[in-house]
Amino acid sequence: MGTQEWYGRKFVQIDKFYPSSKRCSTGGCGHRMDKMALEVRTWTCPKCGTKHDRDINAAKNILAAGLAVFPVERR
Repeated sequence: MGTQEWYGRKFVQIDKFYPSSKRCSTGGCGHRMDKMALEVRTWTCPKCGTKHDRDINAAKNILAAGLAVFPVERR
């Protein structure tokens, strides 16, 4: 039994090439930057104008990808 099972969680692995830090996490936008150097830490979406911290944006996109596979059950 894995740790996630002990706590009643599921482990979801996303594709390592998923552009989580280059895709706008703003609802309804989803614009993807074609190229972005690794040293770029913040960027502004050219489609919706939202300013993103690269790591926080990636975390939001990874969470959304996991929830798309295993949606949260409502009680």
